[in-house]
Amino acid sequence: MAVIETLDISPVGRVEGDLDVRVDIEDGVVVNAWTQAALFRGFEVILRDKDAQAGLIVTPRACGICGASHLTCAAWALDTAWQTEVPRNAILARNLGQIAESLQSLARHHYGLFIIDLTNRKYAGSKFYEEAMRRYTPYTGKHYEIGISISGRPVEIYALFGGQWPHSSYMVPGGVMCTPTLTDVTRAWSVLEHIRRSWIEPIWLGCSMERYEQIRSYEDFMAWLEESPAHADSDLGLFWRMAEDVGLGKFGRGAGRYFSWGYLPHENKYNKPTIDSRGACVIMKGGFYDSSTDQHKSISQDQIREDTMHAWYDETSGLHPFDRVTTPTERNSTDFGGRYSWSTAPRHAELGRLETGPLARQLIAGGKHGDSWQHHDPLILDMYRKLGGGSVLLRHFARMHEVVTLYRQAERILREFRLKDLWYIKPLERDGRGWGATEAIRGALCHWIDVQDGKIKNYQIISPTTWNIGPRSDTGELGPIEQALIGTPVANVHDPVEVGHVCRSYDSCLVCTVHAHDSRTGVELARFRTA
Repeated sequence: MAVIETLDISPVGRVEGDLDVRVDIEDGVVVNAWTQAALFRGFEVILRDKDAQAGLIVTPRACGICGASHLTCAAWALDTAWQTEVPRNAILARNLGQIAESLQSLARHHYGLFIIDLTNRKYAGSKFYEEAMRRYTPYTGKHYEIGISISGRPVEIYALFGGQWPHSSYMVPGGVMCTPTLTDVTRAWSVLEHIRRSWIEPIWLGCSMERYEQIRSYEDFMAWLEESPAHADSDLGLFWRMAEDVGLGKFGRGAGRYFSWGYLPHENKYNKPTIDSRGACVIMKGGFYDSSTDQHKSISQDQIREDTMHAWYDETSGLHPFDRVTTPTERNSTDFGGRYSWSTAPRHAELGRLETGPLARQLIAGGKHGDSWQHHDPLILDMYRKLGGGSVLLRHFARMHEVVTLYRQAERILREFRLKDLWYIKPLERDGRGWGATEAIRGALCHWIDVQDGKIKNYQIISPTTWNIGPRSDTGELGPIEQALIGTPVANVHDPVEVGHVCRSYDSCLVCTVHAHDSRTGVELARFRTA
């Protein structure tokens, strides 16, 4: 009878490190998995009974990496609750801030959190290992240094409009609190152009963005890869070739059901925002993709539920966020057969557990649903179909693929500003319920707010990480990362880098924790928590 080894890995994350993972390994393969959020944040509790606009100040501090995405949701949530009018310049400025933040996060995740795993000694036998070491070794790798440095440039654009990054609050109900000048726009253009000429084209792609945009299918991509040594040796090309060589395309499939809220509201279509009209007004369309039927469908926020049977909350399970009252347990212990996480288990009432993130966005971008003016990109969906589904390789490649699209949207926004037009229309404050959603770089993010007597009666947040690292649902269905870990090969239980590949392909983001351990034995020596 095969022996099952149980590994507790803490932390798995590198920056936001409160993701702990338990895996059961049998014959060198993961046969069961649990993902645990180890820290209670409590922003929903903090905001209760505060001024209706408190979320604009508090929620950008929910994360030091994607605060703009939280601010976007907080502003749109109040816009829908207060039935505001938002001028086109303000929509453009909000979108630009989020794009700038996403570009920095994308580069930072690739170079600082994910690709460094390919310098693990396990891959010393790969023909690409020496080049990976030269480029990606932390702190000393040539492209590591370039990538970390370039990740700071996009948020300079954000600061021109938002005043600072992170933790800006320039987005407000009715618009934005900035009136940029032509000088500001020109400076933003120069920063954007620098990113293109110093990183995207010479290092990330090895070609012009125009050439890369011609790739529309898996065959197109493979032809591009062989077309020029510059393509194959680019960071994107090297990742694809080495990931294939070391087997990252063979595990990490996941749930097979994906969704996105869509993002970037169109500046002329969402000026009087409502919850129901949002889906038809976003440039990057949202929806649901079921790989088992190869079908795309629309998705609505009123179908979202949060299961808490396996989470440390004393409240009714399976409620819509508008109906939740966040009640954390005062005393909790880890029970992997019972409650074991501070994350809830979000699900769709009919569709069940769903994966979110860049792969989900790209699979939905490839669908033929939505309006003709909305963004359409068939590449990742074509790859998914022809490569037999998701994997660590395809999930991370989908993220890398988004750089050009994000850049093009930033270009378009800078051309569309009408500097003499309105940036803000003062709203009428009122009671009501609102919902704001977007796509953070990690996936679907949304805020729900219920305002009564000018104060927040209830505020709820479901982040991308909550979707992906959530524990088992009430019916026992595993969370997306838990499902993706099943079948993962682990060559060395003392250095389970493969588990890290799967988890980090989702770019899970939790509050920072630092652990110390013996690098030879893996035994934890001490644990420290940073503020």
